[in-house]
Amino acid sequence: MYWVRRAEAMRHRYLHLDPELIGSLLASLDLLRLFNQLLLASGGDPERAREWMRELQERGYIDEAADLDAFFDQLEQEGVLGKDRQGATVLTVAGVRELRRSALEEVFAGLKRAGPGYHPIHAAGEGVEGLAETRRYSFGDELHAIDAIRSTQNALRRTYGELELTEDDLEVSETEHLTSCATVVAIDISHSMVLYGEDRITPAKTVALALTELITSKYPKDYLGVIIFGDRAERIELGQIAAIQAGPFHTNTCEALHVARSMLASRKHPNKQIFLITDGKPSAITEGHQIYKNPYGLDLKIINRTLDEADQCRRHKVVITTFMIATDPGLVDFVEKLTKTNRGRAYFANPYNLGEFMLADYVRNRRKLVH
Repeated sequence: MYWVRRAEAMRHRYLHLDPELIGSLLASLDLLRLFNQLLLASGGDPERAREWMRELQERGYIDEAADLDAFFDQLEQEGVLGKDRQGATVLTVAGVRELRRSALEEVFAGLKRAGPGYHPIHAAGEGVEGLAETRRYSFGDELHAIDAIRSTQNALRRTYGELELTEDDLEVSETEHLTSCATVVAIDISHSMVLYGEDRITPAKTVALALTELITSKYPKDYLGVIIFGDRAERIELGQIAAIQAGPFHTNTCEALHVARSMLASRKHPNKQIFLITDGKPSAITEGHQIYKNPYGLDLKIINRTLDEADQCRRHKVVITTFMIATDPGLVDFVEKLTKTNRGRAYFANPYNLGEFMLADYVRNRRKLVH
């Protein structure tokens, strides 16, 4: 394990570089993917990512024959990196887009064919996709959906060459209705997200970036918002995802749900959902302009307020899907209560297969097979 810990203005920052991931990237000399991983670990700081790559080469992890100067020059020529007014190296708009694409490729590469399960959709959407499969015609099916070739083949097979169509010969193409979604991803940035020997912030950022690219490229009519929450919940722009960092904060899950619900209130999409990524128990709530905190145990005042907010989400038809990166029995019990209150879903996931659950859940939640 390679850890870096530094204190900056009374804030602790923990960075973790997964040796297995680095090894796989270096084995294929995929310098761009490695650079993107280091960008995420550095909070979107290309200068620091570049320093780390040079350090890895000095330690023998990167082939000494690899010309890093030429690699960095190429990134600047391609517009991935640029300079700010002070002359510091920064990630450009094109660089952020490349980071999203890389995250999407990484996450989809790990998706299993069998997803996390069936998730119902409450309303059909505006788009329809034809599928290769067909089925028997049923009264009420649209006539334009009849598969002429397969229907004719059925008639010929039944009559041994005489073309006499009956209703039993007819087959129709299966269709898949796409329902538009409005989604808010709420990422826990409390202290525990970078403690206990595991980096949980970087995988969460990777999945948020992958979702951004998936939605903007494939489902442009969908909405995706992102918030971070520690002592308070704060909305951030999609371009700020790479810079997310955990800090010495408590976990104000209640305010995160409230802010997310407020963001979704004005959206006209038939499906509204919150993806809640957290590994710790709720330990704070907002009371006026003050924050009530209790990091010890499960405080009933905090728990009940959080469950009340989950119920408000249910009343406003906002489904909460919780991705819990912890397995403590007390926390599992709380998540089960929150899920039951909201009538939502919950997964207990390893941070490094988080994308397998999130992207599969997102895609499945906007599709419905029409019979």
